[in-house]
Amino acid sequence: MADRNNMAKDRTNWAQDRTILANERTFASWMGTGMAAIGVAIGLKAVFGAFEPTWAAKAVASVFLLAAILTFWSARRQALKTFHRLKDTDAEAQPSRSYTALAAILTFATLCTGAILWSL
Repeated sequence: MADRNNMAKDRTNWAQDRTILANERTFASWMGTGMAAIGVAIGLKAVFGAFEPTWAAKAVASVFLLAAILTFWSARRQALKTFHRLKDTDAEAQPSRSYTALAAILTFATLCTGAILWSL
């Protein structure tokens, strides 16, 4: 009977590990989506560089930058939900501050990108 309990515990631990890895992959995918939105904003500046009025192209680029920021923080929120559900288990996930730090850094970089786009 102890053998069966140990096997069940192992299977549970492996499932938790898979959940953690899936959570981290999902977070990374959301970050990539946000970065793609920043790429679109920069691409709009390249494509519509001589567009008149310039504020219109910059405004559209800013919408993509805002979408990137919202994506970063939505990803953080979802990752932390999963993280907190697993907190009561033996699973060892990345610390929650990692998600927050990355979202904050990418938000800052996005705002800097927006400032540069508006200054051009």
